[in-house]
Amino acid sequence: MELKPVKIGKYTLKYPIIQGGMGVGVSWDRLAGHVSLEGGLGVISSVGTGYYENQAYVDKQVAGRPLEVENFYSKKALMKIFENARKICGDAPLASNVLYAINDYGRVVEDSCEAGADMIITGAGLPTNMPEFTANFPDVALIPIVSSPKALRLICRRWEKRYGRIPDGVILEGPLSGGHQGFTYEQCQMEEYQLENLIGPVVEEAKNWGGIPVFAAGGIWDKSDIERCIELGASGVQMGTRFIGTYECDAHQNFKDVLINAKKEDILLLKSPVGYPARGVRTNLIDLVEKREGPAIKCISNCVAPCKRGVEAKQVGYCIADRLSDAYMGNKELGLYFTGSNGYRIDGLISVKELMDRLVNGE
Repeated sequence: MELKPVKIGKYTLKYPIIQGGMGVGVSWDRLAGHVSLEGGLGVISSVGTGYYENQAYVDKQVAGRPLEVENFYSKKALMKIFENARKICGDAPLASNVLYAINDYGRVVEDSCEAGADMIITGAGLPTNMPEFTANFPDVALIPIVSSPKALRLICRRWEKRYGRIPDGVILEGPLSGGHQGFTYEQCQMEEYQLENLIGPVVEEAKNWGGIPVFAAGGIWDKSDIERCIELGASGVQMGTRFIGTYECDAHQNFKDVLINAKKEDILLLKSPVGYPARGVRTNLIDLVEKREGPAIKCISNCVAPCKRGVEAKQVGYCIADRLSDAYMGNKELGLYFTGSNGYRIDGLISVKELMDRLVNGE
């Protein structure tokens, strides 16, 4: 199968491959810039931008961490990340991933538009008011992440009624993806919630709204997976985990080594202060948390609304902002390493150019 270009809003991707937004610091300027350069859609994660370039753009820190929302989600750092990504990919389409569950969601969406994002991708909740924050940027394409046809229908109805528009694309994320899931622990194991069984119903719902392009995500590894999703009706795919195994991935080498050394049984669903199950690697941190011996929870950055200023973090046993940023900085003892179900299949590093070639032409 030849992978064909796909249109999202006013933009055309050479290949129907979206690189998943991964934070903290896993997909910033280098990874996203190179994916867009090679014809996919590079996606910059807006999470934890305060840590970019050793916190060079943070106005205030406590205990070596960005203080409060405005520093953890640093506008100045986000602008710099986009500026540096553009040096790599030029005017090729480039997106920002902004989680709906974060504090200051609207502000970060607006910051992303100002920084030059052509598209905004939002998951971790139903972004029913997403268009409100892009009103001054009518050319920016909006792409919500959903896990069911019902979720897509609800978003389309709300957007059409309130804002007179519908999504330009939609990402359907199945339960094999890395990080936070749109399912309960039980649903993640159930047959009817597996990606291949969701694509058809979501594509049918998308047709009711003019044929919104649907991108399948979660457990996508190679060209045969991409072809299978397209045969089931998807317009393309989103892939996150596989891009971690590239030289250009912005994650620390220790982060990549954790995946290279992981076994299949090391990848599991974890509890998260965000309130959703999250898939990651069993590391020393998880062992500490299970023994209730994890590092102190101080809520310095105040990152996500569902955590209620550290209340949920104390219930679960770790601060997600601190532990994801530790992983970005390469701390193997205390870092939280998110990955999709195929993370153990990464056995070494290749360039983004080579990976895109394999995905487009087969391995």
